[in-house]
Amino acid sequence: MESTFGRKFKVTIFGGSHEPEIGVRIEGLPGEAMDFDEERLQQFLDLRAPGNGPFATKRKEPDRFIVTDRALGPDGTGSLRAVIKNTDQRSGDYKKLADVPRPGHADFPARYRYGSDLNMAGGGPFSGRMTAPLCIAGGIALQALEKKGIRIGAHLLSVGSASDRAFDPLRPEIDEITGLVPGELAVLEEAAREKMASEIMNAKDEGDSIGAVIEVAALGLPVGKGGAMYDGVESILSPIYFGIPAVKAVEFGAGARVASMRGSENNDAYYMEGGEVAARTNNAGGLLGGITTGMPLIARLSFKPTPSISKVQESVNLKEMRAEQLKIEGRHDPCVAVRAVPAVVAATAAGLMDVLI
Repeated sequence: MESTFGRKFKVTIFGGSHEPEIGVRIEGLPGEAMDFDEERLQQFLDLRAPGNGPFATKRKEPDRFIVTDRALGPDGTGSLRAVIKNTDQRSGDYKKLADVPRPGHADFPARYRYGSDLNMAGGGPFSGRMTAPLCIAGGIALQALEKKGIRIGAHLLSVGSASDRAFDPLRPEIDEITGLVPGELAVLEEAAREKMASEIMNAKDEGDSIGAVIEVAALGLPVGKGGAMYDGVESILSPIYFGIPAVKAVEFGAGARVASMRGSENNDAYYMEGGEVAARTNNAGGLLGGITTGMPLIARLSFKPTPSISKVQESVNLKEMRAEQLKIEGRHDPCVAVRAVPAVVAATAAGLMDVLI
């Protein structure tokens, strides 16, 4: 199965969680971006890889990417294809689930949409594993954007009831994010890490899972990029964000809080600073009318709890059309957002690359 996003920077992700491989095709890659640092890209992928630390699934995948095709076209743009081999599948864990849909997963509607032949082991093409090829495309875009002075960073804003300090909307502290190593919690405040770890491990010990919010910021964006309505930056980024499995809500700037504000509170007043126009606040999150304002882009993504839990749940047997209780076996993240931080950075970078080309 394939899924594509992007207009000029076009990204197609293919494969499934328990297929021989997953991968990505990129079209419209600027020529200068073709010469990316492969070691840096692998280090970026390692942040998302499973099997690292107590907060992740025990499925151990090295996630080493292999470039299988690379070409530069006559128009100066390039194309690239890369794959990641799946090496640690345990499809047997999912055999008895073929006719019993897991609550919270795509199993039930996907069966009606694609039929019973689709390989849904490990979530199939709906699995969080599909964010690995997204990180290939986004990691390449990230390096290209950095050459233009654009930097992106993300952290766990909250896990359950535990919260980190939010980014300063005028000067997001992306250089202060700690825990940007495989298996760690990416946060601004060390105290938040301990509380989040406790929330995750308590849920795990109870055979349950927990949701979270990831906050992302992009610095150095020029003024005037994007467009009206469906050409807006929010319109371009949102479908990429929602393509990350488990994302249930996206907000930019002040987000849902604007519903309780007055215009005098929400509007970002302008002033002159060093001969340039600046805003005193950033409730808009760096975007007005879908166009970049030159202020930092701020977005937050809400992730649902991992639907695979070891508690007994109610379901149905679709073959026999009767009620059936279900207890899911296998290896699962107690909080999917922990390893989704680089995926959010990748999605932001890929979307902004499409905007800026």
